[in-house]
Amino acid sequence: MSAPRLEFRLDRIGHNARALVDRLSLVDVSVCGVTKATLGSPEVARELLASGVGSLGESRIENVERLRRAGVTSEIMLVRSPMVSQVDRVVAGADLSLNSELAVIERLSESARSQRTSHGVVLMVELGDLREGIMPADVPDTVRKVLRLPGIVLRGIGANLSCQNGVIPDPRSMAELSDLATSVETVFGVGLDVVTGGNSANLPWVLEPGAHIGRINHLRLGESILLGREPIQRTVIEGLHADAVSVVGEVIESKAKPSRPWGERGQTAFGHVVDDHPGVTGGQRVIVALGRQDLDTDGIVAPDGYVVLGASSDHLVLFCHAEAPQVGTEIRFGVDYSALMRAAASPFVGRRYLR
Repeated sequence: MSAPRLEFRLDRIGHNARALVDRLSLVDVSVCGVTKATLGSPEVARELLASGVGSLGESRIENVERLRRAGVTSEIMLVRSPMVSQVDRVVAGADLSLNSELAVIERLSESARSQRTSHGVVLMVELGDLREGIMPADVPDTVRKVLRLPGIVLRGIGANLSCQNGVIPDPRSMAELSDLATSVETVFGVGLDVVTGGNSANLPWVLEPGAHIGRINHLRLGESILLGREPIQRTVIEGLHADAVSVVGEVIESKAKPSRPWGERGQTAFGHVVDDHPGVTGGQRVIVALGRQDLDTDGIVAPDGYVVLGASSDHLVLFCHAEAPQVGTEIRFGVDYSALMRAAASPFVGRRYLR
């Protein structure tokens, strides 16, 4: 198969999903498997569902529609607040969505009425990371207004931490969300079936022995399932595979070259000033047909024997410690979440699903 390409080990992804579903079930927390980093891959989605995740999460309506066209009928949550320009598609494709703006929910209500259906809403609460969310003091008034909207079903409340400013989910923030859920149910006489505490960054807290989970009963997990890591320190979660996804590139040049460039130097094509790499003296330079137009090259991990020296739009330059590969050789790299997401969205990167 041609390169570059992403390779997904579905058996390892399934193992990670099942392991997390089983561990979280012990504290009555369900898993929403987020497939956005795979560009809504039906193959990955089916593997997650077969491994016990309760629902799927997507950030783009285009990915939701891709999953529906592929025959995926499970509950799908839109994990980014809907755009007003897409409310009709959101109501048609997604079962529920995360929301923080009343104006958007009002438009979802209008669309649901015109389509003679209903749409579930989870209200996002701001707990300190300063991305999306209603300020806690404004939650009661927002709930009151949402409950009056026809075609809208208030499914729950939720929060998101760590993504924007790295604020770590902790007992204090999760207790605040739990208290809000209880208060909403008590004041308004409704039941909230979804209290979604956050993403993979919540795992160190929720899996800590003796953690008080409170009302949190739902997590949206992507990186931990696909890459086996938690996003706070990027450490591998015990018992999970960190190599379920890789990217493969092909060598297009392999030559012995000097260790340092010569001539007057300025900025690179991407506005960087490059420092020399200590410890790289002489040796074999290898160029792989992978570049910044294909993925986030800062997020790849070279195999043993290679050092990534840099990348331009189309070229990844490596230093080779061992025997130099021949032109046409394929090299497999590890990926972080950023590299995976960018590669999955690139039209120049193929895919291969393995077991």
